[in-house]
Formats: sequence, structure tokens, C-alpha cells
Amino acid sequence: MRVLWFAAVLALLAPRAGAQQAPPPAAEPEHPGKVILSRSIEDSGNGPVAAAPTAKAAEAATDAERQAITFLAYDLEVHLHPREHSMAVRARVQVRNDSDRPLRRLPLQISSPLQWTGVRVADAPATFSQQLVDSDIDHTGALREALIPLAQPLAPQQSLALDLSYEGPVALSADRLEQIGTPADVAEASDWDRVSEEFVGLRGFGNVAWYPVASVPVRLGDGAKFFTDAAAERQRQSQATVTMRVTEEFFGEAPNLAVLDGETITLTPSSLPTDRVGVPGIVTCELPPARLGFSSPSLFLLTRSPQEGNGVTVFARTEDVANAPAYISAAALVTPLIHLWLGSEPKGTLNIVDLPEANDAPFEDGTVLFTDVRSTEPEKLTDVLVHSLTHVYFRSPSPWLQEGVPSFMGSLWLEKNHGRDFALQQLDNSRGALSLAEPGDVAGINQQALLMARDPVYYRTKATYVLWMLRDLAGDAALARALRAYQPGSDTAGTGFEQVLEREAGKDLKWFFENWVNHDRGLPDLSIAGVYPNKASVPGSYIVAVDVANSGTAEAEVPVSVSSLTTTVTERLRIPAKSRISHRFLLEGQPAEVAVNDGTVPEVEASVHRQTLAVPAASK
Repeated sequence: MRVLWFAAVLALLAPRAGAQQAPPPAAEPEHPGKVILSRSIEDSGNGPVAAAPTAKAAEAATDAERQAITFLAYDLEVHLHPREHSMAVRARVQVRNDSDRPLRRLPLQISSPLQWTGVRVADAPATFSQQLVDSDIDHTGALREALIPLAQPLAPQQSLALDLSYEGPVALSADRLEQIGTPADVAEASDWDRVSEEFVGLRGFGNVAWYPVASVPVRLGDGAKFFTDAAAERQRQSQATVTMRVTEEFFGEAPNLAVLDGETITLTPSSLPTDRVGVPGIVTCELPPARLGFSSPSLFLLTRSPQEGNGVTVFARTEDVANAPAYISAAALVTPLIHLWLGSEPKGTLNIVDLPEANDAPFEDGTVLFTDVRSTEPEKLTDVLVHSLTHVYFRSPSPWLQEGVPSFMGSLWLEKNHGRDFALQQLDNSRGALSLAEPGDVAGINQQALLMARDPVYYRTKATYVLWMLRDLAGDAALARALRAYQPGSDTAGTGFEQVLEREAGKDLKWFFENWVNHDRGLPDLSIAGVYPNKASVPGSYIVAVDVANSGTAEAEVPVSVSSLTTTVTERLRIPAKSRISHRFLLEGQPAEVAVNDGTVPEVEASVHRQTLAVPAASK
């Protein structure tokens, strides 16, 4: 199951969101890779570059050199040859040195089966060497890295224009997952990226490096490090702009749908295959300049039959067309909840695109959900659609809102259909990973503030908890109004949601955002430190003093309840970090139980604390 979890998580796309400037690279173990091919390239023109005589292999790149490179712009001219399962790309890119030292060379990477064929630096031909580096950032388990020496070192914070060309096959490959023991069928269902006549699907960084990247090699077997590093790299490159021009040759049925970086485009062939042997038809599409955001440049071309309704368009394979209405019906089931919390004005249409094989792992790219359009009842699709439809109604440049709000809406859907306890239990199932990721002491504070989160356990799991806590602090109505009133376009500093929520709730929530969003204070660690019941002056009533301790590093407000056999009294108490407070409750009847926290506030250990009090036999 652990392997299957890795495969499933790998197939999910991180959302688009804002970025933070990368800090100077820290010293880490180097990943030199094994040099298996080296050649130098020269060119005197502006067109495709031709190979030059073999040059001496260069010394392997360092992780510090790789981490120094930030991409500012991609201009990708892509030629697809599905019959040969291959592609040829000309990539004009702009890179910046974000380290504190000059760069004397640039290490750039693509998928291992591809071959670098040419490099121009500042419009001048350049020599380079290339080598394979082991890394699971690509589905083949390796990257082909070009080492480009610079005539003049690239100073810190300076940028440089490069004109790159490369070509080669992009076939279905499950190598990296099979190497960690994943069964072949499960591995192929997760790593389905390829260029073929039936399907062109390239998800980008973390799946297949079909465009130039600069990353530190990492393995899936390194636990959460793969996902953390991949998310950090996406955030580091998130301010880049992307432009694409795509041309595909086809011999059979023409593709009628393209999805470029999350944008769906209806295709019309510019020419059809002729009767002459080997003369293909041509289809073209283009993506105008767009900010990359917290995702990876992606490219899909395929043939599908569309059906639409209830704000959803389903692009199905011919054999799956009959399954499409179930997805449209499922959207109708979840839309009322979304309208209640997020308003009735969608910011687009949810596009559901059928993947090529049954059981292929789903992938989300903006408002496009790639999935196996299977035969099932609408009720079994609602959990997925409530998350995907939320992206159509709510957007934010901050990852914790962009992904946290859809996850929160998913938990509200569970609450609506199965009850609050069930929804909180499902949330608690992910708390263990969060408690492992959070700092356990003061020295670890600000490890990863939610406002700048790059790790899914923060911008999904912790963000969902934060929204549940804000629900209790502000109230359902105020939180819903804030979600509807939030304007992502003006939230450049990432604090816009806090301001809107404080206005709608009429409360000062600065203490909460300082502890849970703007800084990483870790998690609280609560306990019932003491319970002291005494009879009150009112007959049959008790004054119960409850001491609650917080040995954790985050301040939290939690519900504290005292119950008798007939009555329960609940008050919300704020317990500062590394402190202990005492509160008195007036209770009718003999005290029987004290409870602290109800699962809405994540803790280092359990998030529900109960202490049973002895009840005299005469009172039972």
C-alpha cells in the first residue's frame, strides 16, 4: 500500500499559486551522476543547431549550481511526431542566478531519452557537454543534463537568454516506480506520460521533464523528500512566464482537443493526411504568454467526444461516452454546497478529460481534471468533483488557499453526508504526517510558514485544519462571506484573506494568523492537567475548575467541555504555547467527564482529550 500511495500522490498536480524568492542554496550532498555521453555543439545561424565534434567530458555539476538557476521565461516551440513517439523542441529561455556567487556554467536538464542538439548563449553559439544523472524527477528515473560553460560568469541576480534545442523519444515508462517495487500495471497507471498516436500527455516536472529544468536529483525512495523538493522547485519557478507553439503530425483521426498549461483549446487541422505515402496531416495550437504559477508546464493533445452540462464538460473516449452523464449529474449534486460557501458565479468551466486506460491515476491541472471516465453512479463521484469544482469557483495566488479551500470543501461535503465526527476522523487520518513535518521545539519555529508553504502536507492538510479552526472562530456565515468576497487579484502580499475575514467576522484574528498562517509555530500539545469539582451554592450544581496545559509551541483556541449525566457546558479557551490556564465551569449535576479539543485543532499527539470523573453510586 505504501508504494501505491507514492504512485497515486505522484499523479496529483500541485495548484497554481504565488511564489517566494529562493534563498541562497545551502550546502547539501552532491549528486554528480555518471557521465555516459559528452559532445560539443556549434552553430552559426538562428535555426536548428547541428552537432560538432565530440568534446572532453566536463566535471559533474554541483547541487549548488543547480539550485542557483531560476527560470524567468519559457518560449517553447514543440514539434510532435506521435507515430515515432518522439518530439523536437526549440526552447528560448531566460534564467537568473539566484545564488550569492557568480555562475561559470549552467546545468540544465531534460528527460533522459531526449538528446540536447544545440545551445546558443546570448545569441552566440556555445559548446557544451551532456551526461545522465539519476533522478526520479523524470518517469525514466534519470535526467539528461547539459553543462554549458559561460564566456563571462553570470553574476548574482543577473539574467541570461538561452536558445536551446533537443529531440528524441518520449515513450511510456514506469522505470522509476518499478525500481521501488511497484507492480508493473500499477506503475504504468501512474506514469502514463507519453507521445503516441492515441494520446499525447506530458505533465512536466515530477513526471516527465519535457522542457528544460534545473533541479537537485532526488529519489522516490527518500520518503517525503521527493514531494517536498518537487513542490519547492515548482514554487521557485512559479513566477516564470510560459509561451507555447505546438505542431503535431497525424496520420489517422485528427486530435480535436489540446490542453496547454491547463488551458483547453479546440483544434482544427490545418491540413489532412494525403493519399501520398508518408504525408501526414498537421494540427497546430498556441498558448499566449501566461504566468506559470505553482504548477508545471503541461501539454496534451488527444481526440475526445465532448458532453456538457451543470458547468462541466466531459471529454470522453468513444468507448466511454455513455459514462459521461454520471459526471454531469454528480456536479449537480455538489453544486448547492459550493454555491452556499463560494457563491454562484463560476470563473470558468470544469473540464474532465478521459485518460487512455482504465484505472489511470487522476491528474488535476487548474480547472482540468484528467481521469478515467468510468462507469459508476453519480454519488460515487461527488468526493472528487467537489474538490475539482471548487477550483472553478475559488482561486488564489497563495497555495494554502488555492489547495486548502478545495480540501476544506471536500471535508464539508463529508460532514454534510456522513456527519461531523466522520469528517473530523478523515481529517485526523492525515494529522500524523503533519505532526511529523512540524517543528517539535522552539528551535524549529518558522520551518515552513503556511503563507509561503511549498509542501503538500502544509498547503493541503494544515490549511484544511486552519479553515476548520477559522470556521469555529469566525462562524460559518462570516467565513462563507469572506470566501465569496476574497479578491485574488489584489492579494499580492498574501494577507488579503485575513483582512477580508476580520472585516466579515468583526473580530481581531491577528493572533491566530500569526500562529497558524504567517509563521510556523509548530503544533500545540494539550493535556488535562487537573480537574477540581466543588459543590456550588445552588443545590445540585457544581463549580468545576479545569486546568489545561499546552506544552507545544503554538497557541490555540479549543472547545473545553464539562459534562454531567444530564448537562454539558462548553466554552472555548485560548491556551498560549508553553503555558497552563485554569477555568471554572458552573455545571448542573454531578460532573462525569471533561473533554478538551474535539479534533478541529491538530496537535502533536491525539487531538481529543477526555477524562472520566468518578460519579458517586447514589448519583447514578
